[in-house]
Amino acid sequence: MTPRLEVRPFAQGDLDALYRICVQTMDAGHDATALFADPQLPGAFYAAPYVVKDPALCLLACLDGQPCGYVLGTDDSVAFREWCEVSWFPSLRRRHPMPVEQDSSRDAAMIRLIHAGYQPHPDLAAYPGHLHIDLLPCTQGRGVGRQLISAFSDLLRSRGCPAVHLGVSEANPGACAFYEKVGFELLGKYPGWRAYGRILVS
Repeated sequence: MTPRLEVRPFAQGDLDALYRICVQTMDAGHDATALFADPQLPGAFYAAPYVVKDPALCLLACLDGQPCGYVLGTDDSVAFREWCEVSWFPSLRRRHPMPVEQDSSRDAAMIRLIHAGYQPHPDLAAYPGHLHIDLLPCTQGRGVGRQLISAFSDLLRSRGCPAVHLGVSEANPGACAFYEKVGFELLGKYPGWRAYGRILVS
């Protein structure tokens, strides 16, 4: 029997699945669970704050009812940063003090990101929305990524957001190729990552 694949809005009770999918795609698209002492750290930065602030901007891909991918983000990166500094990062920073400089673990790297906070890149100001999309291998090659990006773009358009951007690691060339295929343009190359953007309102 062919597995049933569907895309649906975020629902109460999905947060644990977002944490799980985030870490399972954290190693350039591969499972990084074993690389973290605290496997919730990636999701605490890249997933959970978005749905806590604005759950309507999260869509899940489910295989036979089981969440196996998502797209989430914001229609205003500057406002999102301000919200995180007031409502999200303070408690995380208290729970996870800044690690010592000699700590090179993956946990330490994520904790340093949490202490640095979100920093909207000035080069991307004309693309005020941003998104994160993560898909487990079981969903890939089924057109799910394209479907999620299209639906998310429609949500941003309905809010009057003119353009959206995302960042992707240079260690993940497959993701770079995917974004270009679904209509994102390369906006800039930076140390270790690339920025892609898409105009939503002509």
